[in-house]
Amino acid sequence: MVKCMKLLGNSLRDINPIQKHLLYRCCILPIALYGFQLWFYNKASLSYHMKILGKIQRRAVIWILGAFKTSPSEGLKAIAGLILIKSHLQKLVGRSQLRSAALPSNHLIRTFMDNYSDTHAKLSPYSINSLTSRQKTITKGHLIDSNDKLYGVFPAFSPFHPEFNLGSRIVDLFPDHFSFNLASREKNDKKRSQQLNEMTLQLSSSPHMAIVVTDASIKKDITISISHVHICNHPLTKTVHHAVYVTSTKAELFAIRCGINQACSKKNISKIVIITDSIHATKKIFDSKSHPYQLHTTAILQELCWFFAKDQNNSIEFWECPSRLKWRLHQAVDKDSKSFIPQPILLS
Repeated sequence: MVKCMKLLGNSLRDINPIQKHLLYRCCILPIALYGFQLWFYNKASLSYHMKILGKIQRRAVIWILGAFKTSPSEGLKAIAGLILIKSHLQKLVGRSQLRSAALPSNHLIRTFMDNYSDTHAKLSPYSINSLTSRQKTITKGHLIDSNDKLYGVFPAFSPFHPEFNLGSRIVDLFPDHFSFNLASREKNDKKRSQQLNEMTLQLSSSPHMAIVVTDASIKKDITISISHVHICNHPLTKTVHHAVYVTSTKAELFAIRCGINQACSKKNISKIVIITDSIHATKKIFDSKSHPYQLHTTAILQELCWFFAKDQNNSIEFWECPSRLKWRLHQAVDKDSKSFIPQPILLS
């Protein structure tokens, strides 16, 4: 099939390298790697398959670039934008293993795999964990590899979570208990600062109101999530958390999660005001679609449902405070988030 690709084009004009690259990635690779789980697994003999696939990719690269047959393969693959075929297979295997972990617990494949997330689950008689140590060393295959990697998979979303079912969502149960106060698109900074000052002045005199200011920043792949909780006649409550290789949206949601948790833990709080510069992250809380932030949004929703059910007058507001305002309370949180200096840990 790779040899037949040379017939494409005509005597006047050939197809360009971008089209050749797209054709190879979309048409040739899926056919060549179809059913790779049957032979690409741990402790499997891969020399024959890698030799055949290596020849296929080399012919494709020479055809894409129009290079000489004596050109080095590694340099040609780098110019053509193709990774090594083994690295591509490892990427596909990782995604296939994640798909196995995302299957429902009652799926046939999951009955063969260990359930690390639920320690109280009943062990299936067909589970891999029921094999003896000698049987585990002899047994090989993609399912065994998926089961070995399952302990390191932490699900970030659950499409069947009760918080996202129709009729059980927070927008269905408590539609009047939350609201958003967005900044004007006209970028009137003075007016927005005045609105924030008036709101905080009004709420700071009541011991039943909590003002939560959140922010997150990333420095050298280290994410800092911080929240300040202001309540009348209470000392300032700060929460600071650090994480590595986390997106800014996740960090903002985690800061909001910590701030809401601290405010709900206080007695006689009837209204919570969240002030953040990332209003798009707060809207993810009420998004019932599957997204990678559900781990935090479900925790926030459960906390809010408990808070709203406790008293029908309880409510929460989300205020947008753009960073360009340099508003005093948000600037204090922003200063704390950026004052963190990551210290390298040296192994002894």
